[in-house]
Amino acid sequence: MTAIVDTSLLTGLELFRRGKVRDTYVIGDDLLMVASDRISAFDVVLPTLIARKGEILNQLSRFWFDLTRRIVPNHMLTTEIDALPILEHLLDEQLTGRSMLVRRAERIDVECVVRGYLAGSAWKEYRAHGTIAEVPQRDGMIQAQQLEAPIFTPAIKADSGHDVNISVAKLKELVGEELAVRLEQTSLSIYQIAAEFAAHRGIIVADTKFEFGFIDGELTLIDELLTPDSSRFWDAAAYVPGCDPPSFDKQFVRDWLESTDWDKTPPGPELPPNVVAGTASRYHEAYARITGGPL
Repeated sequence: MTAIVDTSLLTGLELFRRGKVRDTYVIGDDLLMVASDRISAFDVVLPTLIARKGEILNQLSRFWFDLTRRIVPNHMLTTEIDALPILEHLLDEQLTGRSMLVRRAERIDVECVVRGYLAGSAWKEYRAHGTIAEVPQRDGMIQAQQLEAPIFTPAIKADSGHDVNISVAKLKELVGEELAVRLEQTSLSIYQIAAEFAAHRGIIVADTKFEFGFIDGELTLIDELLTPDSSRFWDAAAYVPGCDPPSFDKQFVRDWLESTDWDKTPPGPELPPNVVAGTASRYHEAYARITGGPL
């Protein structure tokens, strides 16, 4: 399907926000989130598109929103957007499968990260300081090992636009103790349900991040949920502690970028065909394994 590459393609709609991957539009009192085929790495949107990536992100979020609704309310209204008269003038390939109508929320400006395994920035912090989210950890831990219990490691956006890990104590200073505790407990509960479900499908959810907001005063899960863009998915059959396990997320792209001389500032480099194909296949396999069927 055609990727959303320019918000001017969606004529007649008021742009609410253009993100690295999603474009959000105003539909009355609600919002329409459209997941494009763009891909970002190191907070830079790359010039190469990954075919049908937006559909996978949207449909996986829908799947997980339905599965976790009993834990916490979410902002999803419907992904069946063909019944909305205001969208009749738009091309099907611009919206079908990749769009979600959501309720507008008052966003909490915190990334709620949960880690079940020692990887990514947590592994870098542990190697440098022996801590995770500024909390001391035991000696002798190795890359990708499973933690004794999942850890909540919140993050915020720095002035540079990059995510910066903060301590739970710092989170309490930012949002208050009561809300910080609710964010931690809710995030851990969602992770536990998702990790157990994915494990039965041969996928390890090494870590993931959630976003929350308030709708009518109620804490609500928003944005995307447990996608290859927001999570680190590993193949359980190939998992071996002590190295970087094969993944079903955009780590494949990050690894290729790390092998180049790119300085991680815009503009990003074009991805070669083999990296595009490999990334697409990983996203499709993640979707098929988790949902039980192809896109």
